[in-house]
Amino acid sequence: MNEGRLKHCYTVATKMVEFGKARGYSEEKLHDLFILGFNHDIGYEFGSSKNHGEVGGEMLKQSGYKYWQEVRYHGKADADYESEYLDILNAADMSVDGSGNDVGVDNRLEDIKSRHGEDSDIYLCCKNLVQELKNKGVL
Repeated sequence: MNEGRLKHCYTVATKMVEFGKARGYSEEKLHDLFILGFNHDIGYEFGSSKNHGEVGGEMLKQSGYKYWQEVRYHGKADADYESEYLDILNAADMSVDGSGNDVGVDNRLEDIKSRHGEDSDIYLCCKNLVQELKNKGVL
């Protein structure tokens, strides 16, 4: 992974720990969140922006990683899988830009829109995901 992606993963991991602390999670759960956040984009090493979740999830599944489904389904508003950790991962991921800066969801969405276009599938998916997280009270 390039330096920007590594910074993104690190910041997502620390943001997930913030969310976990706000929920009163145990030290063990905070460790789980950090490891999940740090590894959520591992699929970029062998995949693309369109399939990195599936690639990373499969890699981690084969390795016996407990939260492979969270990696597999992150970034998808219409995922057939739900978990609290997936919600926290998506909230953190949608708050951190590609360079590892914690920019908040509004700025993150604006960045995605400016790069991909207002009518692009990726922007519309991210916009829907953020709305879903707000509706659930995660954001």
